[in-house]
Amino acid sequence: MISPERLESMQKDWVRLLERYNVSAADAYPAFDVLAAAYSAPDRYYHNLEHLTDVFRVLGRLAPGVADPPALQLAAWFHDAVYDPRARDNEARSGELAVDLLGPVGVPASVLVRVVRLVRATAHLSTAEPPGDRDTAALLDADLAILGAAEDRYRRYAADIRREYAFLPDADYRAGRRAVLERFLARPRLFAHQVVFEEGEARAKANLAAELKELGG
Repeated sequence: MISPERLESMQKDWVRLLERYNVSAADAYPAFDVLAAAYSAPDRYYHNLEHLTDVFRVLGRLAPGVADPPALQLAAWFHDAVYDPRARDNEARSGELAVDLLGPVGVPASVLVRVVRLVRATAHLSTAEPPGDRDTAALLDADLAILGAAEDRYRRYAADIRREYAFLPDADYRAGRRAVLERFLARPRLFAHQVVFEEGEARAKANLAAELKELGG
């Protein structure tokens, strides 16, 4: 849950971002309303506006090293815009939503191609080294930064994920969650950016291992 003041600040940030593409405030507001409603849905216990603000906080620290900050910001806004725990195409649908909302108000098609590519990358399907592309790496680091949080914050995150999957029986959830954690732990490196790596890599692996142990893995 975020405060009304923080939500207003996010709306102002959104309007300023779209101004970079010569989109008027009047045209920017409807898309913001769609995004705010999506991230504020009552079944969003983790993938909500708090998560979004955390992503922006990390991206703000990584901004000096990225190639296309505005497109990266747009991708961050849309990366979890569609979130259905039962579905496997959330990232693809989130990218499509970006095109549907931003194309008609004048965001260039070339920008939307980059946004869609970045959004799709947040499926985190690869078990290899972090991507070499700086913008993709920054978004993935920001999205996964929660893994390197302090133990109490990580536990709240893990509990919130369980709540989002409340429709699953415990045994099924444990099996699926173990698979996710094992895939992350199999990576040679979780974070690409050196700052995020130094601050969170060791703690992230400890958090993942601890949760895996609790799950019986």
